[in-house]
Parts: sequence; structure tokens; C-alpha cells
Amino acid sequence: MERNSTGPPKSLYPKGPSFTLDNFSNKDFIVRDFVESLADSAIPVNRRSAPGAAAFDPKPLIRTFESKKPQRPTPPFLLHPGVSHERALLEADFLFSRPSLSCIDALSQLALLGDELQEKESELMSQVRRAEVQHDQTLDRLGRKLDQTMSSFEALDGSLGLDNTIPNNNYDQSNGGRSDGGGNVAVQIGEKLEELDRKRRRAQDAMFLIQCWTELSDSGALSFLEDIRLQGGAENKIRCAVIARQMMRMSQQLDPASWGGGGGGQQTNGLRNSSAATNGNRASNNGGSLGHNTREILEKFCESLEQDLLEQFNNSYRLQNFDDMMECAKVLHDFNGGASVIATFVNQHQFFIDRDQLNDEAIADGETWEILADPDQDPPGIDPGLQSLVDEVKIVMQEESFIIKRAFPYHETVLIKFIQRVFQQSIQQRLEKVLDKAQTVSTLAFLRSLHSSRSYISSLVEDLKTHGLTEHPEACSGQIAQSLEQQMDELFVPYLVGGTYIERERKSLEELHSSLLFRFTMYHSRKKKAPQGFMASLAQQGTQFLASAKDAYLERLDSSDLTPTQKRMMLRVAGIKDKENQEEIEVSEEDGALSVDNAKRMLKWLAESVQRTLELGSQAETPKDVGVLLQLLLTSMGQVYVQTALDAAHTEATLVENAKTEPDLAFLPTIRPAVTISAIMDRFINVVLIRLAESNTTVRKSMEAQRKQAIETIEKKTNAVIKTSIEVVTSWVSKSLAGQKKQDFRPKGVELESLQTPTCLGVCKFLGRAATQAGLAVDGLNADKFFGELALTMHQLLFEHFKKFPVNATGGLMVTQDITKYVSVMRDWPLAKDVAAVVELLTEIGSLFIVGPEALRERARTLAPGQGGGGGGGRGKLSKGDFRAFVQKRDDSGSVGIQSILAGL
Repeated sequence: MERNSTGPPKSLYPKGPSFTLDNFSNKDFIVRDFVESLADSAIPVNRRSAPGAAAFDPKPLIRTFESKKPQRPTPPFLLHPGVSHERALLEADFLFSRPSLSCIDALSQLALLGDELQEKESELMSQVRRAEVQHDQTLDRLGRKLDQTMSSFEALDGSLGLDNTIPNNNYDQSNGGRSDGGGNVAVQIGEKLEELDRKRRRAQDAMFLIQCWTELSDSGALSFLEDIRLQGGAENKIRCAVIARQMMRMSQQLDPASWGGGGGGQQTNGLRNSSAATNGNRASNNGGSLGHNTREILEKFCESLEQDLLEQFNNSYRLQNFDDMMECAKVLHDFNGGASVIATFVNQHQFFIDRDQLNDEAIADGETWEILADPDQDPPGIDPGLQSLVDEVKIVMQEESFIIKRAFPYHETVLIKFIQRVFQQSIQQRLEKVLDKAQTVSTLAFLRSLHSSRSYISSLVEDLKTHGLTEHPEACSGQIAQSLEQQMDELFVPYLVGGTYIERERKSLEELHSSLLFRFTMYHSRKKKAPQGFMASLAQQGTQFLASAKDAYLERLDSSDLTPTQKRMMLRVAGIKDKENQEEIEVSEEDGALSVDNAKRMLKWLAESVQRTLELGSQAETPKDVGVLLQLLLTSMGQVYVQTALDAAHTEATLVENAKTEPDLAFLPTIRPAVTISAIMDRFINVVLIRLAESNTTVRKSMEAQRKQAIETIEKKTNAVIKTSIEVVTSWVSKSLAGQKKQDFRPKGVELESLQTPTCLGVCKFLGRAATQAGLAVDGLNADKFFGELALTMHQLLFEHFKKFPVNATGGLMVTQDITKYVSVMRDWPLAKDVAAVVELLTEIGSLFIVGPEALRERARTLAPGQGGGGGGGRGKLSKGDFRAFVQKRDDSGSVGIQSILAGL
């Protein structure tokens, strides 16, 4: 075969396509197209058209190229700064994922790229070395300059004569040529310079002081000091004040004659010159009196200087120049402790000037005082003038505290002086005026005014403490808070010290309670008592107690201690119109009855006193104070009111117990208000008074014992009234039943007007009235016990009553109707189940008089064992003895049939 000589020679191994970085960095580069072109070139042309050849699928290669790239080490050329990381990765991906290229071609291209990167890396490394050389040269140059500077400093320090203080080895090579000795030297130099400056100033001041004293002693003038003062400025004024004080001391030592022969320790402009006292003898030995009275000259100058400073302070205050005020305050503080400037600021404050002009402001009106003195009306509150003053004080103190802090370096001292002046002058004057007026009205008006005033001023103090004053917006400092509390306490100490306050409360409550109970005590003191017996002696004691209470009240009304308003209020509470004829006052039954409303009024007054006591009294004295109020309550409400009413009810019950006429049970309704009032009183004592005394165990136990004794006494007297009432009803029913005629149940052929006997009707009417009165007296458990006891007593009386009368056939109907009437009356009472069963047993008695022998025989089979005397022992069945007693009263009891029944029992 002939070789074509004109074409290029063919290689044994086919050569793959070649690529550069531009192929991959082109923006039109697409992975799919790139891989497909490689796939087409990977199959020889002579094989592409072979029959049956399967089409080449490039998708696996594309996926491999996109996601499953082989692991490979990072080639060194990727670190070269001249090639981007992404571009290098593209080249590596291509090189390691191209299946159609041969290894020789890939290595050749990698070698070319490596050479290119190596060249660039060598170029960059040379640039780095050049930069390092330049940096080392710069450090050497700066080090030499630093050495020269240190050498120059050492030479300068040596020239100042401080070579001994500087170590020779300050230059520390291990520390980069730096040393700490230079800083110490500079500090030492500064200290020496300051000391020299102080000595220079002291020398100048001493020379100037000698010149001033020489001028003063020779010519009696102070022109040097006057020149300094006329220069103005806070610094010159301070210097002038200091020199004036020093010259005052020199005058005491060198001119003792002007000080009265060396009498040291006298007060001069607020300062006590104690040095003169120690050096007076020596001064008197050094020489005699000078030609001028140096003391008077210096005092006049100091006064003039002080007045100038105070005037400057006042002018600055009007102009609100706080900086200048601060300078003046500092000078005056150094001059005389600041007492004069504080007094000027406080005394000449516009607030006190305006309040002095309003000192005669009217105190409330007459209507307000009438309300204060009326115990049934709520107190109107604080006096309007005092309230206005306290409100203004709150605003002024908050505003002035801001000024004080900016105008005084010792602002807390000034603020405390201002607080003292406000409380001790303005508030105290107004408070005393209000309380003096209240005392002329009534004791209650005084107590209410005292309470409202203290509460309002206390709220002022709390507001000021919370506001903070000079510490605003923070809370007050401890010193300011203590001063506020101390001033408030001092305002009210005269009214609360010792037992003064609680004695006023007790006195006021006694007046109110005695006024409210006056007509009550008047009624019961005039009422007749039982004539004889033990109860008569007890009643006599109660009468004497009431009489003494009434006399004490009348004596109090005639006392000159009472104000017209107080007398008028006491008479109004007592319900008395004509105060001239108290002994002839007409009283009614209503005046002598207990009233729950009156008891509530008394407790309301007491509760108001307790509230005042808690807020005005000290916490340590609260148990004792409430103990005093408890004794007053038990006396006025427990003894004078409740026990007196119960004693009166018991006396009335005793009087009507053996009366020949039908008794009036009008005394019974007294029990219910007595029980209600006692319950309210007991509740108030337990919930309020005793709880307030828990901090003092001794007082609390004493109060509990008093309460227990008082309640037990009331309960005993209540039970005595109830027991006597039952006895009164039983006694009258017994008398009425005793009046039953012997033949009332044996009518003989006459026409009956009524099936009930007159005795039955009378007893039932009386029981109805008694039940009505008892329903007004007791309720609840008390009613159950009262009516239960009365029902059992009635049952016993009726049971024995019907055993006494013979009964014929017609009379049996009458017995049945009487018993039915009795039972119907008692069914209306609130009875327990067992008591109601006993009452129903009475209905069986009537049937014993009207049924035949056979029925009686059947009835006898259900009888309870026993011989009678109580309705079968309360078991709801008749006993054999009772059955025999009733049946034997039948007219036919002698018949054979009935006798056989009785014999069978």
C-alpha cells in the first residue's frame, strides 16, 4: 500500500483534544455540551457507523463530572496567589475526570501549569524578602533614635544634680531599651517643685501678714486687706477671710489689752479663739497695749466682710446665680462655719414672710366644728388652712431643696435647718391654733382634729422622703429622713405623751355612752323592784349602780369643763330638750327597752376611737390602750345596758310569777335584743380588741378573762329570765287547770254551747299570747329549747290533769276536744321530733273515754310497761299505769268488760 506523502504523518496513538484555562473560564461554558463533545470524540470515526453499534450515552459521564469527583490531593499550584481557587479546581476536575485523555497529556499540561505557578511564587517571595529588609532597616533607625533620646535625658537629669537618684543601668536591654526610672524621676521633680511652691507661698503669706499687722498696729488701718477685698472674686474673699482670722489670733497674743487683759476664749464671729486662752499669760509678758484697739478694728472689718458676702449671696439668690451662691457659701463657711449665710437664707425666705402675714387666717367655720363635734357624722377631715399650708410646704421644700443643693456645699445641713424652721414655726403655729380651737368645741372635735392633722402631716413626710429632696429622684438620705420624722414627732408629743391621749378617748366615749343611755338609765332607776328576797338585794345593787350613773351624767352636764357645743351635743344624743329639768324628764317603756341600733352606734363610736388609737398611739402601748377601751365597753354596754335590761326582765318575771291575774309577758321580748347585742359585742371584742393586744400576752389574757366573765354573766341572766318565764307560764296554766269544775266532763242531758270547756279555751288563749311573746324573744336553738321545755311541762300538766275528772259518754267527747285544742296550740311551736311525739301522745287520752270495751282491749295490748307518771317515759306509748288511771275515770269502768280488761293488765 502506498503511503500518501503529501498529508501529515499519522501517529500510532490518537491524540486527544487540548484545552486551556480560557475554555473553562468562558461565560458560555456548559458542562453538558462539554462532556457530549468529549464523548463524540472518544469514539473513532470508523466505528461510529458500524452496524449494530449502540449509541454512546454521555449521561453517566456528565453525572460523574458534576457530582462524583474523585478524591485527589490538593495540588501545590492551588496555593499560588496568581491562580484563583475556583479556576484551579476546574482544571483539576477536568484533568482527573476526563476518561478520554491519556496520562502523558495530562502530566504534560500539569507540568506546564506547575512551572508557571512556580515562577509567580518565586517573584512574590523576592518581593517579601525586599519588604522584610526595609522593615529591619526602619527598626534599626528608630532604635538608634530612642537610644539618643535616652542619652539626652540622662545628661539633662545629671545636669540637674539628680545623678544619685538615677541608677546607671536604667537602660534595660531585655525590655527593648525602655526604662521605668524616667517616670519616677518626673514624679520626684514635681513633688519637690510643689513643696518649694508651698514654701514660697507660705513665705509670701507670712510677709503679707506681717505687713498687714504692722499697718494695723502702727496706723490702725487695713488697707492691704481692703485692696484684696475690693479686687472681688471668691478666691480673694477667701484669702481675705483667712488673713483676718489669723490677724485676730495675732491680736489676742500681741495686743491682750484690747481683749481685756488676755481673756482668751471669747466668741468672735462664731469662732472660739482657744489659742488666746493658752497663750494669754505669755502675751501679757511680751508687752503692753498698742496704740490702737486692734480687736475692734478687726471685728468691724470682719463684720463688713461678712455683710458684703451675705449681700452678694442674696443678690445672687435673686438672680438665680447658683455658682456665685456656692462661692459665697464656701467663703462664709471658711470664715465662720456658715451659720450666718444659713440663717440669712432660712430666715429671709419668702415663704416665712408670706406665712407670717397669713398667721391670723380664720380656722374653718361654725358648721365644720358642729360636724366635728357630732359623733354620728363622719369627720370632715383636716382644717382647710392647715391643709393649704401643708400642701404649700410640700411644693416649697421640693423646689428649695433643688436650690439648696446647687447653692451650698453642705446642703444637708442647710436643708435640715430649713426643715426645722418650717415645722417648728409655720406648721406648729397653725397646728396649735387649730387644736386650741378644737378644744374649745368638744373633746371629740379635738381628737378628730388631732387625728386628721397628724395623718395629713405624716403623708407630707412620706411624700418628701419618697421624693428625695436633695437626692431626687432617689429616696431621701438617712439623715434627712430622720430629721423629718423627728420634727413630726415633736409636733405631736405634747398631745400624745404618757396616758394623756387614751384618757381623752376614754373620757369622750364615756360622755357619749352616758348621754345615749341616759333615758334608759332614768327609766330603770325609777322602776319599782321586787320587795323582798335575795333577788331584791341584787336589784337594789343594780338600782344603786344606775342611780350613780345617772347622777354622774347630771353632774357632768353641770360641770364648767364642758363647752357649750359639747353640752348641746350631749343633750342631743340623750334626747333631752329641756336641760333645766333633768329630774322631771318623762320616760316611756320604749326608753327602757334595749335597742340594737343604739348598740351599733356605741360600737361605731368605739371603732372610730380604736382607729385613732392605732394611728396616734405607739405600737408598744396599743395593747394597754385597747384594754382600757374594752373595760369601757364592758361597763357601758355590758353592765349598764344589757345586764340592766335582763335584770329588769327577771324582776318583772318574778313579780308576775305568783300573780292572781293573768301575767303579762311583755318582758320576754327583752331577751332577743340582749342576745343580739351580746353577740355583736363579743364578736367585736374577739375580732378587733383582743387581736390588737396579741403582742402583750399578759394584757391579752386579762382581756380574754374579762370578756369571758362578762359574756357568762349575760348568759346566766338570760337563762334565768327564760327559766322564770317558763315557770310563769306553767304556774298560770296550773292555776287555770285547777279551776276546772269537777263535773265539767259529766254533762247531764243539757245542750252544750261548745265542745271545749271554758278552762281549755282560757288556757289556749293564754298559751297563744305567751307563744307570741316568746317568738319575739328567742329564735333558732334558743327557741327550740324554750318551746321544747314548755311543751314537756304542758304535757305533764295535762296528763295529770285528766286523771282527776270522771267522764261519761258525752264528757268523753269534751275531753277529746279539749285535748285536740291543746295539741293544736302546741303543734304551732318549733318542737324537736322527740318532743312532738310526746305531745301527740295526748291525743290518745281522749279515745280512752269514748271507745268500747273491745277497742280498749286491743289498745291495752300495745301499752308500754310501767306504772305511769309521764306518758310512757317519753317513748310515744301509754304505760299500763296511765291506761288504768284514765280508764278508771269512765262512768262504765265498773262493768264486767272493762273490769276484765283492767284485770288483764
